[in-house]
Amino acid sequence: MMKNNYWKSLEEKEGKNPVEELQEHKESSMIDVLANESNTKASSRRDFLKWCGISFVSATVLSACENPVKKAIPYLTQPEELTPGKGIWYASTYQHGNEYCPILVKNRDGRPIKIEGNYSSAITGGGTTARVQASILTLYDNGARYQHPRKNGQPITWDDADREIIARLKEFSAQGRKMALVTPSLLSPATKTLISQAQEAFPGLEVITWDPVSLEGIRQAHMESFGTAVFPEYRFDKAKLIVSFGADFLGSWISPAVHARQYAATRKISQDKPEMSRHIQIESRMSITGANADERIPVKPSEQLNILMALYNAMARATGNTGSEVPDVDYDVDSLARDILSNRGQSLIVCDHQSKESQVLVNAINIMAGNYNNTLLTENPLMTGMGDDTRFEQLLSQMEEEQYAAVIFCNSNPVYHFHDRERITKALNNTELTISFASTRDETAETCTYILPDNHFLESWNDAMFKEGHYSLAQPAIHRLFNTRQMQDTLLAWMGDDNDFHTWLKEYWSDTLFGKQSRYPDRDSFWMHSLQAGVFEHPVNPVVLPAIRMAAATEAIRTLRQYTAQNTGTEYLVYPHLSLYDGASANNPWLQELPDPVTSVAWDNFAAVSPAFAKANNISDGDVIRIGNGMTIPVLIQPGQADDCIAIALGYGRTQAGKAGDLVGSNAFPLIRKAGTARFFNGQLDAWEKTGDSHRFARTQTHFSMEGRPIVRESTLDKYQKDPAAGNELRAYHQKYALTLYPEDRFEGHHWALMIDLNACTGCSTCVIACQSENNVPVVGKDEVRRRRIMHWLRVDRYYNGEPENPGVVFQPVMCMHCDHAPCENVCPVAATTHSVAGINQMAYNRCVGTKYCINNCPYKVRRFNWFAYANNKAFDYHMNSDFGRMVLNPDVTVRERGVVEKCSFCVQRIQEGKLNAKSERRKLKDGEILPACVQSCPAGALVFGDLNDKDSRVAGLIKDPRNYHLLEELHTLPSVGYLTKIRNPKA
Repeated sequence: MMKNNYWKSLEEKEGKNPVEELQEHKESSMIDVLANESNTKASSRRDFLKWCGISFVSATVLSACENPVKKAIPYLTQPEELTPGKGIWYASTYQHGNEYCPILVKNRDGRPIKIEGNYSSAITGGGTTARVQASILTLYDNGARYQHPRKNGQPITWDDADREIIARLKEFSAQGRKMALVTPSLLSPATKTLISQAQEAFPGLEVITWDPVSLEGIRQAHMESFGTAVFPEYRFDKAKLIVSFGADFLGSWISPAVHARQYAATRKISQDKPEMSRHIQIESRMSITGANADERIPVKPSEQLNILMALYNAMARATGNTGSEVPDVDYDVDSLARDILSNRGQSLIVCDHQSKESQVLVNAINIMAGNYNNTLLTENPLMTGMGDDTRFEQLLSQMEEEQYAAVIFCNSNPVYHFHDRERITKALNNTELTISFASTRDETAETCTYILPDNHFLESWNDAMFKEGHYSLAQPAIHRLFNTRQMQDTLLAWMGDDNDFHTWLKEYWSDTLFGKQSRYPDRDSFWMHSLQAGVFEHPVNPVVLPAIRMAAATEAIRTLRQYTAQNTGTEYLVYPHLSLYDGASANNPWLQELPDPVTSVAWDNFAAVSPAFAKANNISDGDVIRIGNGMTIPVLIQPGQADDCIAIALGYGRTQAGKAGDLVGSNAFPLIRKAGTARFFNGQLDAWEKTGDSHRFARTQTHFSMEGRPIVRESTLDKYQKDPAAGNELRAYHQKYALTLYPEDRFEGHHWALMIDLNACTGCSTCVIACQSENNVPVVGKDEVRRRRIMHWLRVDRYYNGEPENPGVVFQPVMCMHCDHAPCENVCPVAATTHSVAGINQMAYNRCVGTKYCINNCPYKVRRFNWFAYANNKAFDYHMNSDFGRMVLNPDVTVRERGVVEKCSFCVQRIQEGKLNAKSERRKLKDGEILPACVQSCPAGALVFGDLNDKDSRVAGLIKDPRNYHLLEELHTLPSVGYLTKIRNPKA
């Protein structure tokens, strides 16, 4: 067994106690008085009896309290398609930035309440991400959503707005003046066709595509290398060796739901498949992708590019190509080149740098490694990454010179996202007509003359093509909540087309795609089946790349050397946040309160620095610094951060997002700089200083918790191949010497259990948001998170091992273990927590009187106490304090009141639904038919749920795996949640 020294925080590593004194809220005046009394004199027999009396009286009074009366209003005429208590599922599509995910939307009584992945999709396979799961909450954000059209901040009717704008657009067209429609990368072929028709209707209208987080370097590099501006499909599932230069493909690069599924396929091992990929990550910050790597090299951004150039040279020498003069690097690139060439056609090299020059080198390395048409596919290229930074810069320059009469923004917020706000503001002020189609408040919309709010994507019709030949549809899961109108319907109205976009989209699919299939005989059946499945695929003519122009790599090195030579001091890096990405979802409290998997920080961004940098500059956690552009931000000392480099997340510092997102954190977009044709997300930090202020983070995991116990178990691939139980030797010891006074539990019907593969778990935290959405878990806010009162039923623990400069990392999801010998059950004085006949540790909320004995006696610390009534409480002004926000609540799950304990229930409501469905159909339950929210949402398939009494179930097979172990087995609590040991694949 690997005997590593695991730690959660630098304080724990150094042997310090990081637990802070938390100021508790006083529960009542009576308790307050008693607390003051106990501080002034020693406890006596009278005090003891006083406390006992209060406990008994409180239990009696609280148990006698009545819940608020809630009246049910039935349908006068029930719709035929509705069955009481049954959800209706609608296939749809989520797309934001470069992220794409076909989804299924659960609708109860006309309300969308939950999003799941669409298993019919060959691209995602049913996986989702935290952002996808949380997007349903934005539908009901009545505080941030625009609810009607506006002109100069005042309400206006749609008819008046259309009449005025059409007249202006026709006037500008007749005068030959320029107009612009600014959009992000659009995946919808139908929408792009409609926009082309709008350009014909209004001559002079140009379409400018601009992405806040740009991937255009990849497309430009393929044009430079091959003469074709193609965006290849990256197939991590086909790679035996993955080398990533800063690309956080499991967190925010391109589409993490796609990559996580592919990556996990190469990491899952068993006795039948004892092989796994090897992953090397060369990066500047500790990303979740780097945290999952077998080998991680922390270097500054300029050094990262130097290693990339050196690797190209090493590959060129080894393959007989011409190299170039490159800077010396402190890394064995010759050994890495040999490893890549020994996996010819089975390796994959990726890079997140925005410049086309770095991507040209990556193209050349992949060509020399034989990866094109193997792990890099161009047969069905991706349709993302269409942004053009240079064209957008030209637009701003021409707007400043008053060359554009009108600019229309479609889901684009450059006032916040563009690095030079003064310039974009000047450009807008010099434009006669400015229009925004924003559906929610944003900084750009607030500066525009007209705000014509778009529908939410769950109220809209649309389609998407993420990959050539792979289509998906989006349909409304609810009638629009406000007086909004879909952007496409607005364009149709301006063009004088009487059709709505639903009709237009249906005709487009009929004319364009019906002929590319032979399964359905008529157009209506083709449309209905495509809409029901949510996806449609057809073969396409593959894109064949011509021979690479290797001279492009030599030219790229010349440019990159000039750039890296300029960076000689402290450098900085800005990056898309795992949860908030570019900040468009900043007003989503679920995402704000989701702890960062690596740092465990919620409700904040920060300047991450290395321990060595902090020590050299006398910096402590929370010290506020001011950097070159005047931005102030607190410092967080992050193990694994590259030395002499500061990393800051994008997506924070919004000023027009809403009550949950405004003025949270600092805006890092001004740190992006233009160099050549690209926007660079890194550079040299010219100056920084301490302000003398201090900031207290809302962190969820800094306290001592492992206490030297083997909570995380891991081994290496080499050892596993020799002994499948490698790293898990304690399992046999605890099983052999386990003694108990309890009789053995026998579950006659079902015995539910959950297995978690630590090799497949990436730490993405999708399961946390899925659980929150399914089980009505409240948002408590930054101050309560600081007090360790976060209510999440499921947490993702992160453990470090090794030295702080470059530690190894293990992620471990932890929820209620549903122990067969649960320590919490026998200490509850009112039997509020009991064990079901199916092995579930269950809560009776109306019995619980809040003694918290169960919390104290739970060794896994997975129970949560409701310190407040979070619903209908102005102190917690999030979605549960709004009539619209409460529409997202799951009616199958009780909203808990103040003073009760809650925890994971294995989504018992889903278990009961599955059992009733099987019973009504007179059949047995099928393995995998019942999926708790965490299991169903996981993009990597790391969680498996099932019935242990079904000997053919996956979970029954996994529990016999030699890698299986349980947390704190020495306590003999007999958990129903098991873990498969982490296996790493370091270089031999």
